[in-house]
Amino acid sequence: MSFPPGNPRRIPATLLFLLLIALSFAVAAVAGDSNSPSCNNPSEAAMVKIWVDGVEGEFLSGLTASFGAKLPTEQDKSSKLVPIFSNPPTGCSNSSSKLTGSVALSKRGDCDFVTKAKVAQLGGAAALLVINDKEAAEMMACSDDGTPLNISIPVVMIPKSEGDDLNKTMANKHVELLLYAPTRPIVDVSVVFLWAMSVGTLITASLWQEFGASEQTEKRCNDSSLKESSNAGTDSDDDKDTLDITVKGAIIFVILASVFLLLLFFFMSKWFIWVLIVLFCIGAVQGMHNVIMTPITCKCRNFPQKTVRLPVIGEVTIVSLGVFILCMIFAIVWAIHRRASYAWVGQNILGICMMINVLQLARLPNIKVATALLCCAFVYDIFWVFISPLIFHQSVMIEVAKGKNSGGESIPLLLRVPRVVDPWGGYNMIGFGDILFPGLLITFAYRYDREVKKSLAEGYFLWLMIGYGFGLFFTYLGLYLMNGNGQPALLYLVPCTLGVIVVLALIRGDLKVLWSHGTKLPAMVNPTAEA
Repeated sequence: MSFPPGNPRRIPATLLFLLLIALSFAVAAVAGDSNSPSCNNPSEAAMVKIWVDGVEGEFLSGLTASFGAKLPTEQDKSSKLVPIFSNPPTGCSNSSSKLTGSVALSKRGDCDFVTKAKVAQLGGAAALLVINDKEAAEMMACSDDGTPLNISIPVVMIPKSEGDDLNKTMANKHVELLLYAPTRPIVDVSVVFLWAMSVGTLITASLWQEFGASEQTEKRCNDSSLKESSNAGTDSDDDKDTLDITVKGAIIFVILASVFLLLLFFFMSKWFIWVLIVLFCIGAVQGMHNVIMTPITCKCRNFPQKTVRLPVIGEVTIVSLGVFILCMIFAIVWAIHRRASYAWVGQNILGICMMINVLQLARLPNIKVATALLCCAFVYDIFWVFISPLIFHQSVMIEVAKGKNSGGESIPLLLRVPRVVDPWGGYNMIGFGDILFPGLLITFAYRYDREVKKSLAEGYFLWLMIGYGFGLFFTYLGLYLMNGNGQPALLYLVPCTLGVIVVLALIRGDLKVLWSHGTKLPAMVNPTAEA
């Protein structure tokens, strides 16, 4: 296995391609506010800040009930309270523990949440924190008999896992809690950076073809990269191996992507996430190596081309080996510190390099194949976000995106940017699939424009990039209009890219040419996906 500069050997194309775009994540958010306490209050996100021995620690996220008092929206308008477990723990009868002025903690069971709130209020508690192991919607309901509840304390539910952690913290330390419901901003500026990264990745991936695809560049690189390939025992045609997708291959891929998504949904675990992290690092190292070495090879023809022979790997240039080692170190450092607050920077760098590499590896030959792939992806995204709850009682895509049963690990196949002005923190995210699916069509448009020598305005690349930018805008607009409910991004991106090129080609009279483009030319087709 050798690594000639600018074009390292790749892992099997189908594996890498499937790994990257099997998942299109919908970004989820929580929002909600109301002005008056009543039995019909909409539930809202509640923040439970923890002080341990006088030092502020982490916070728990909860959900308020549709009854009881409203929580203040600002931290300085709330007071610290000592948490005390009710006795009995379910809080359905008068507690033997003194609850006056405290946050009463109770577990699920024996009675409804309204009863728990009344008991806690009679015991003098200032608030009730319910540890629930069921769906949060169950605690939102009020009594059906119309009787006034007269509950004047706030009631908040937290997940059982967070309640167990709180219980362990309370065991040997002095703990205080502060409950409030900060308002989540409608728009966070991090969305702008995420939009810019997504659009910039596709522009860069398209322009990157200048180094490896244009005839002029091949002539410039002839004295370096082709000679290097010969010395390394690598055929030049092999160095430029690509995966031309066919109609049959596009359909099979989306089916395999659905199977992969179901495997993640049913068998998600910490070790499964680790497998994805390792594969992500392998693909990202290859992508980063290619991104770094391609301009070095093509622009620095006089760069020393000394080689060394390594066991198993074979002959490789010293420069290529050095760059490869640095890329490996970068990926390993990211993997070790992947949970750090700054790890998103490394993940984005690795992911962008990987996607640029994949968009050079996998190609659409014409818009006939693009239509098959993107229409299947369109249905795929909508089905697994909106329709899957009817079958699996949960949105498969959203549950996978949340990292269900992953032991706190998160799937690395996405770009993410931390929310800047959101008091809840967290990240805005976009899955690789939402960049790579439209990106295949956009890079095809760029190659076609160059082949027929169309200007920027007369071609299709510029208009597809504008369409993609608007598609992302509509995705986030839909997210906020739907109160943060997960949105299938391809619902907006496919019409704004595939729809644009089809309509524009129809108006210009190019549709027939684009539809059958490349069918008479020999192509390197994946033998398992040949139409």
